[in-house]
Amino acid sequence: MDDLNGRVALVTGSSRGIGRAIALAFAEAGARVAVHYRSRAAEAEGVAASIRAMNRACLCVQADVSTSAGVDQLVHATEAGLGRVEILVNNAGIARPQPVEEITPADWDEIIAVNLTSCFLLTQAVLPTMRERRWGRIINLSSVAAQLGGVIGPHYAASKAGMHGLTHFYARRFAQEGITANVIAPALIETEMVTSNPNANPGLIPVGRFGAPDEVSAVAVMLARNGYITGQTISVNGGWYMT
Repeated sequence: MDDLNGRVALVTGSSRGIGRAIALAFAEAGARVAVHYRSRAAEAEGVAASIRAMNRACLCVQADVSTSAGVDQLVHATEAGLGRVEILVNNAGIARPQPVEEITPADWDEIIAVNLTSCFLLTQAVLPTMRERRWGRIINLSSVAAQLGGVIGPHYAASKAGMHGLTHFYARRFAQEGITANVIAPALIETEMVTSNPNANPGLIPVGRFGAPDEVSAVAVMLARNGYITGQTISVNGGWYMT
């Protein structure tokens, strides 16, 4: 298993929820961590303060990762403050539960841009460094919605399913260059996104409860340490979808 001590990890959407747990877990594993946020500065700074309390290097960066300019800003700031990105966790995402008949083209475009286009833009931005060093980890946070449709809407399900296709391409294309790409597909993890959705309840889950963010973050660290697992979807969903 690879040592993550001193590796540079960029975790998008890490001011709260699953992203926060992943950022903290990578810091505990010895990585230098870039904490990304779009609007919740105070929460992001709180995550950064917790990481610095571990005596780990940390950077807090605001950016809109649905745009090329925002991605360039985030990657350049991370490289300047911590070094070149070696572990990319594409976690940034939004969910808007809507009746299907109320979803507009604008709703569709926004969900796809934030959840899926950001994943493509960020991966493309950090790949040159990973290829140069012949080591890299790409970890994409999808959802059970990609497998079952979910409880949010078709725009969300499609954005998450698209992440699987991207992951499969990168995994196969760069397998011999020391770069792995994998998906984590959680379901009903106890975060603000889930608890604010009236369609989400623990009765949907065979184990009978919501998942905890650290049950996802442990998988992210495992994937970063393992150079043999690539192109896979790790389902952290309490048995809702079984492969």
